[in-house]
Amino acid sequence: MKLPHVFTEACERQLIPPSNHCLFISIALQQLTHYYEQNVKTFTVSTSINGIGQKKGSFQTPLGLHKIHDKFGAGEPIGTVFKGRKAIRREGKGDPAALITDRILWLEGLEPGINLGDSVDSKERYIYIHGVGDESSLGKPNSQGCIHLAASDLLPLFEITPTGTLVYISEN
Repeated sequence: MKLPHVFTEACERQLIPPSNHCLFISIALQQLTHYYEQNVKTFTVSTSINGIGQKKGSFQTPLGLHKIHDKFGAGEPIGTVFKGRKAIRREGKGDPAALITDRILWLEGLEPGINLGDSVDSKERYIYIHGVGDESSLGKPNSQGCIHLAASDLLPLFEITPTGTLVYISEN
């Protein structure tokens, strides 16, 4: 698998070997690319409407090397709405106002001072890859810092990517 150079450099700096599955998010392209063995699949996403940034309270998408810390929503129906990582409604698709739906991949930063620790900690900022009620906004910045993904892409990705999967969020 041929990962982007910035991804492999970040792994080398942190002395972390690439995982079997790797996710690369390009903010400029509004895309998530899944690398697995010799397979490469790209999905349309939405990142923060407020741009990129590391600080808590900025509602911006953080850059750098992360891993999937935890996963929520296994077995829930499409359209399940979450609050505080708990399912609060399960009536199915159709609520365009729902902010967090379908599944949650909770990210943890791996780069001290960049996305780990103090006021820049991605996990403490609750940065997720998750579904959203209004998928018409995918392809352009529209989140509050998280990465939005269509349910049809998120559900299969959720099933095959284990916790510990490395995620690199890049400006380009």
